[in-house]
Amino acid sequence: MNISRRIFFFIISLLSISSAQTTTWPVLTHYEGKNIEKIAMPVGGIGTGTISIGGNGQWHDVEIMNKPALGYYGSDSPKRAPFFMFWLQDDKGNKKTKSLMGPVPLSEYQNSENNLVSLPNFGFPRFAESTFDAAYPFATVTFEDDDMPVTAKLKTFNPFIPADAEASGIPIAVIRYEIKNKTDKPLKVAIAGSLDNFIGMDGSKKIETIFRSYPYPVGAKNNKNIIRQSENIKGIFMVSDSVDKRDIAWGTIALATTSFKDSEIISYRTELNPEGWNSDINDLWNDFEDDGVFENKIYDRKVDSPRGALSVKFTLKPKESREIQFLLSWYFPNRKNWDEKEIVGNYYTTRYSDAWDVSEKTVPKLKSLEQKTLEFVNTLLESDYPPKVKEAALFNSSTLRSQTTFRTKDGRFFGWEGIYPNKGSCYGNCSHVWNYEFATPYLFGSLAKSMRETEYQYALWDDTGLMSFRISLPLIKNSSWKAAAADGQMGTIMKTYREWQLSGDNDFLRKVYPGVKKALSFAWIKGGWDANKDGLMEGCQHNTMDIEYFGPNPEIEFWYLGALRAASEMAAFMNDNEFETTCKELFTRGSKLTDEQLFNGEYYNQKIQPVYDEKSIAEGTFFSGDYSNIQNPIFQIGEGCLVDQMVGQNMAYILDLGNLAKPEHIRKAYQSIYKYNHVKNFGDIFNNMRTFAMEGESGLILVSYPDPAKKPDVPLSYASEVWSGLEYTIATGMIFSGLINNGIETVNMVRDRYDGYKRNPFNEGECGNHYVRAMASWSVILALSEFSFSAVDKKFSITSKPGKYFWSNGYAWGNVEVNDHQVNINLKFGKLDLKIVEVKGRKGIELETDVLMEAGDSHVFLLSEG
Repeated sequence: MNISRRIFFFIISLLSISSAQTTTWPVLTHYEGKNIEKIAMPVGGIGTGTISIGGNGQWHDVEIMNKPALGYYGSDSPKRAPFFMFWLQDDKGNKKTKSLMGPVPLSEYQNSENNLVSLPNFGFPRFAESTFDAAYPFATVTFEDDDMPVTAKLKTFNPFIPADAEASGIPIAVIRYEIKNKTDKPLKVAIAGSLDNFIGMDGSKKIETIFRSYPYPVGAKNNKNIIRQSENIKGIFMVSDSVDKRDIAWGTIALATTSFKDSEIISYRTELNPEGWNSDINDLWNDFEDDGVFENKIYDRKVDSPRGALSVKFTLKPKESREIQFLLSWYFPNRKNWDEKEIVGNYYTTRYSDAWDVSEKTVPKLKSLEQKTLEFVNTLLESDYPPKVKEAALFNSSTLRSQTTFRTKDGRFFGWEGIYPNKGSCYGNCSHVWNYEFATPYLFGSLAKSMRETEYQYALWDDTGLMSFRISLPLIKNSSWKAAAADGQMGTIMKTYREWQLSGDNDFLRKVYPGVKKALSFAWIKGGWDANKDGLMEGCQHNTMDIEYFGPNPEIEFWYLGALRAASEMAAFMNDNEFETTCKELFTRGSKLTDEQLFNGEYYNQKIQPVYDEKSIAEGTFFSGDYSNIQNPIFQIGEGCLVDQMVGQNMAYILDLGNLAKPEHIRKAYQSIYKYNHVKNFGDIFNNMRTFAMEGESGLILVSYPDPAKKPDVPLSYASEVWSGLEYTIATGMIFSGLINNGIETVNMVRDRYDGYKRNPFNEGECGNHYVRAMASWSVILALSEFSFSAVDKKFSITSKPGKYFWSNGYAWGNVEVNDHQVNINLKFGKLDLKIVEVKGRKGIELETDVLMEAGDSHVFLLSEG
């Protein structure tokens, strides 16, 4: 595999962007050769949409128009995709022009539609080589060419600062091109960016024509490009007065530069020659390659989506390097609901008046935003986590910025499960999928808390306590799909406890606590999941496998036990003694029955118990199957070893709720999962369903049968698949159980599959792209550090293993240095109020007075012996 990984730790010195000096960014993973081919890193804010940068420097996946648009290039043809170009003239007058992109992969030289190269901008001269360096959200593409007297770099990012959703939700791509003169002579140089004004187009509106082998994207109408200048920026402002202002793709776009305060020459094109096949691109190239300066021409014939271009020309001294900064910003206010029938709006558009306003307001803050983002990334990279653990956690957090998630106009946070090329996958903050991810609560706690408030205010049905596992938009009480998922509903109770503990917001708990009681009590209604209230769920249990379990099983039972533990803690705080006692008694009985009935000596399995008539299934307990099968249910696990049988236990470990069953059984189950579900080569596995691992790839299969004779005739439909989110989940549990090497190796297996050649390292899929469950990768950070935090008890807990660890509680973050004698907590962002500092396995430090810390503070806590 032609890929090397290396960690760089830098002291960052930020310098003036428009000067001849350059910035240095950290690198977590280096990609080169064939390992850049599948890379597409999203660049954009939380809830704003993104544009992706490819491994060779090609811009694609223009997804800023309120819906997924994978493979869309912001134009009616791939030949017109956004791109940047480069011009130079040496001291002898020799000129060269190239696009700022690396070579087209050989595998793309021919496609099945018209026997041509399928990638965008394929006919442009390019640099001979390119490499890709990443430490999300920072990406650097380096271009090399022996025939060029310069080295070029593309550097792009969007601010990403944990605990600051506002700063991490800016609709902008910061784009810098760094050019280094390799010669002893001065060079005249120009860099230009160019894109269509695609307002009104979102990649999904298409018509068939007899002139093309592919559907023709439409939607733009009389769009206009305007040259504009304000205090901080110059550039092209893209508008449309003719596209319906309530259209999902109506808005504004700005391509601007801040590099105009020294000796640069700024030039523009607001439209191009519209006559002939692709004459506009020909016009653009010819104009630029003459002298690197555009001549803005006006044509009588207008097109609906005119192309704009912006050039910055300057002189490079011998051996000099210079960065030129461009800003691509956008403003598309008409986010629609799940089925695109009603406008629910975008939160980010309440903060700006248009796309130009985005850039103008961002520039004065950009240096500090970049510094804080760098501080976050460097703090994580300097920690003593294995490289691929950092990569899995950091790179998968990019899903928070993809079209998988969004914020409605009122600021509430929502998400699909994932996204398809031009639509979302599985709507409604799906509770049983969002159960698995830990990036949102531990990086942006306010957004996670928003999800809980929405669930209890709008998804919970007043009459029974049923919680819809998919929430409709717009939000209307008692109007979402009246269907419950057992794992989703129990997981939401645990997540409510988590959000309360991390935030310390007692008013939040008081507000949702009545709903928590209702949601848990729903399990005990007639025909419910635990109708006999013995602590063991036996009823019809819809779950994340998209089927119903009949009879007790570990996957749902451990969620239930965890919910009982969490609910008892919340009840105690609320002085609800009766409910606290009920939860504790049910937990004790259920834990005992789980070990007695489900543990087979190696792992926990399912006891299939058919339901004999549909009337015994509680109303609203979702059943997706045919009622004729309920006496002989299909898609059951039975005596199989399920990879995420311990998922509720994982959450309990992370929330410091302890063991939910006998610890020796729990550890044995984790050992058995790795033993039986670890597949060294998925090429040897028959799989009639979706394939996420192929020949030569390893991972953990969803269900294994140590005794093949006990495999059901109709097994779980997904049994032979491999889901990275479940692999991260089991990796976390193994680490908590002391099986650290197995846990780390599991993470390594996943990331080896997403190596840039086989798959995109910024897009772990399942039911769609940028799948939420893969953000379970953040839980591995929590397991290795054993970090937990209670703002309620003012308690900070960390591992006793010496080392340096990044930590974040969703509201503050920093690192902590641990050795045998002391703990040094360094706070980089936010505030901490501490009363107890606990080192796992050691006696906790209870402070005589609270220690109040603010950003920049460090505090050393001495450990007592023993």
